[in-house]
Formats: sequence, structure tokens, C-alpha cells
Amino acid sequence: MPKSEKGVSMRRRTTRYGSWAGAGTLLIGLWLVLAGLDAASAETLSEPPQDLAECAKIEDDAERLKCYDHLAGREPKTIEPPEETAEKAPEKREEASYFSRLWDLDEEGLRRKFAIKSHRSNYFLPYTYNSSPNMEVLREDDPDKTVKKAEAVFQLSLKAKLWKDVLGQKMDLWFGYTQRSFWQLYNSEDSAYFRETDYEPELLINFRTDFRILGLTSRFINLGFNHQSNGQSNPLSRSWNRVVANFGLERGRFSLLLKTWYRIPESAKNDDNPNIEKFLGYGELWAYYFWKKHRLGLMLRNNFSFHTNRGALQAEWSFPIYEWVNGYVQYFVGYGESLLDYNRAVNRIGIGFIIADWN
Repeated sequence: MPKSEKGVSMRRRTTRYGSWAGAGTLLIGLWLVLAGLDAASAETLSEPPQDLAECAKIEDDAERLKCYDHLAGREPKTIEPPEETAEKAPEKREEASYFSRLWDLDEEGLRRKFAIKSHRSNYFLPYTYNSSPNMEVLREDDPDKTVKKAEAVFQLSLKAKLWKDVLGQKMDLWFGYTQRSFWQLYNSEDSAYFRETDYEPELLINFRTDFRILGLTSRFINLGFNHQSNGQSNPLSRSWNRVVANFGLERGRFSLLLKTWYRIPESAKNDDNPNIEKFLGYGELWAYYFWKKHRLGLMLRNNFSFHTNRGALQAEWSFPIYEWVNGYVQYFVGYGESLLDYNRAVNRIGIGFIIADWN
């Protein structure tokens, strides 16, 4: 082949190769551009939507908020899931007062339809000493009867709510029962007999009150019928019937109970304790003060007669021993400690145990 033709042939081959190289280069460049577009598209798709309608379609609250923040140009806020909090403890209730517990006065839904509670104090005094026991009245029945100055005394007293919210009003109907016994426990020569037991049932309607008087809060007023007897035959039989009205007032740790009564008259033939109101009067006042599970109590009674003044005083102190059981010291002086001794003055001190229903 001539040299000139050979050169032409080389140029043609080179041109052909160059055309293929250029095409290849173009294809590679186009591929790179498309790949870049795909990457950009993928990057774009990974970003949050750019209009409110798209944001509104997002169901997850946290992601939807991020979308709105992005559109507003704000830094997205991270919504942390709510912390699991412990169940809220109930608010501490104010401690119920003595009378509130005793008469179920709580108005915040905790009052019970039927309730059995202490009525008066429940105690046992295994040892008491009476400096002036009434021997004469017992010897009227049995001349050989002996009476020791030392004896045991105990009292049981409960009440039951019979009708809650009578006629839809703030009043409840209660039945109360109290039994007090004087036991010649140390009189083994005479069979350690029960010298006297007084039984006292009563029916009371209790009005729940809430008003202020003389710096105290009136908690209740109860009205009712009271019967008291010793269950013995003549000449030791004693009994009387009364209409009663009692008023309970409180202030903080101090509780005051005013008890009043009117004796239902009896004929002289049926009256086995004549003139009892001249010795017991027409009422008595009980005051209690509570301090660190201790209870200090005082009872005062007087007939308010200037000519033949008679009355009684009972002072008591109970102190904690174990949970619901307290130690108990009681001192009584005056008339009317028992029905058998209603017209005989007594001077007694005793020590024992009491159910602490105020704790």
C-alpha cells in the first residue's frame, strides 16, 4: 500500500476510534449525570414534604410536628414520650375527731349504714378501793352480808346504728347499752359475789350539727329515752326512766359533753329510789383532753341546791400501753356512783385497763 494511502487509512481508523471514544465518553457522562440526578432525587425524597397538605398526611404526632417546624424554618422539637408517673397518692385526710368516730359523723362518704361502736368507756379495773362502802343497804336484805373495801369494777358499753339519715335528714337512730358491775372479787369469805350491776339501755336520735358556740364547734345533739335499773328484787331494787338531751362540742384536742335529763315521774308506790334527782341532779358535764394517745377526763355533777347541795366528781387518766389497750386510773367521789348507792357518798380510786377507742 502506498504511503499516502496508508496514512489516509490510519486517519480513518483513528477517526473511527475517536468517534467511538467520544460516544463512550458521552455515554459515561450521561450515566454519571443520571446517577447524580437519582442520588439527588433520593436525597430529596428523604427530606420532609414541602407543603402543609403533605405534612397533614403524616399520622405520627412527633413526625408531623417536625414537618411543620421544617416549613416554618424552626429547629424541630423532640417530643419525648410522657414519663410514667406513680399513681397519685390520695390527699391526707384530716384526722377524725373523738366525737366524729364515736357517733360516725364523717360527711365525706365514709359514714356506714349500720355501725356498732363504743358508747361510753369500756374498761376493767381489777383493783379499786372504796373507803366508805355502803354496808347497811345490803344488810337490809341479808344481815350476814359482808362488804370488802377492795373490789373490781368494770363497764361494758356499746351502741348500734339502727337507721342512717332518718327521713333523709342529718340524723341517725341509735340503740345504746351500758352495763356497770361492782364485783367483790377479794371477798372469798362471801363467795366473791357481784355486789351491784346496773343495766342502762337507751334509744337515741342523733342530730349532726356544725355551728360555733363559745369558741367551740357543736358536733351533735341527741335526744332520747333512757332506762336504768339494777335488776334486783326489793329491798335492793332500783330503777328510773328519763328523757335525755345530750350536746357534744369540740375544739381541737378538747371535747365537751353536756348530758341533761328529766325523770319521768313515778307513783310513790312504784318509786324504789325516791328523790334520786336530789342526789344526781338534772345533768352532768364531761370534759376530755387528748394528748399523744393519752386521755384526761373530768366529770362534774351537782344538784344545784343551796340547802342540801350534793354532787359528784370523777377524774380519770388513760395512758398508752399497747395499740387499742390503755392503762387507766379512775377516781370518784360523791353521790350516784351506782343506783344502789345513789343516796350514799362514795370515795373510790381504781387502776386497770381501758379500750382506747380514740386512737
